[in-house]
Amino acid sequence: MGRKRQPRRGDAVNGMLLLDKPAGITSNAALQEAKSLLGARKGGHTGSLDPIATGLLPLCFGHSTKLSGFFLGAEKTYWAQIRLGQTTDTGDSEGQVLESSALKPSREQVEAELAQFRGEIEQVPPMYSAIKVNGKPLYRLAREGITIEREARRFLIVYLELTEYAYPFIEISLRCSHGFYVRGLADDLGKALGCGGHVSALRRLGVADLTVDDSMTMEALSSLADQTERRKSLVPADQGLCHIPEVRLSVDAAYYLCRGQAVRAAGLPKHGEVRIYSTDAGFLGVGHVTDDGRLAPRRLMVG
Repeated sequence: MGRKRQPRRGDAVNGMLLLDKPAGITSNAALQEAKSLLGARKGGHTGSLDPIATGLLPLCFGHSTKLSGFFLGAEKTYWAQIRLGQTTDTGDSEGQVLESSALKPSREQVEAELAQFRGEIEQVPPMYSAIKVNGKPLYRLAREGITIEREARRFLIVYLELTEYAYPFIEISLRCSHGFYVRGLADDLGKALGCGGHVSALRRLGVADLTVDDSMTMEALSSLADQTERRKSLVPADQGLCHIPEVRLSVDAAYYLCRGQAVRAAGLPKHGEVRIYSTDAGFLGVGHVTDDGRLAPRRLMVG
């Protein structure tokens, strides 16, 4: 006899929760707690935040999980506090202090060194990162005392500003392309200044056009009366995809697209991804522009 199939836990809850993640827990732990509070069967996050970090963590549930990958490529906005004069193995305050320095760079020196990190730059990923080498995350190798060569990656720093100088702490605000490590920036800045540095506090303020001002804390979510009330906190997933161009299809074109066919559409960009809406069904999902200028499905909310 075969194994008895276990019943699925939770309901088919659909939508996105804009969570203000607390410090001290992983993004996955935050997801599991929110999933339990909502009574949701299926959920996923849109790119993790370090345990030390707080701030905007969009969580997708149900059909919306099909779109979670499109948030990974979006620009992110952060506020960070950096502690100068100390280098840690993780690049943040959770790590072990490796070196200390009494050197005290001036505000003007910090401003001057920050300038080199604006625009298109290269960054070598820190060893304490989730990037995999031969199927194994770098942070696991780091915990084993293993350091390997990492290739530099290119990033765009849209803006980077020094907002506070109170040695040994400085505060910065920045907007960057996806995959950039603020911990890596703190370490690189500390090296450039000759005194070392690490992130002592980090808060994500935005993902694409979503902002932490529109998010809610776990305490606020749990304080709502029941699952029905908590589910009212969910927003449509396409609300977080405003960084992707929009296109609207006729009923006929939407019919064929939803059956996997590429279609002609007005107002398409020359290339890239688009949000797709139809005149009768609303948001359909995300598609991409083909080489011959048609619209093909990529991740649809139907089916």
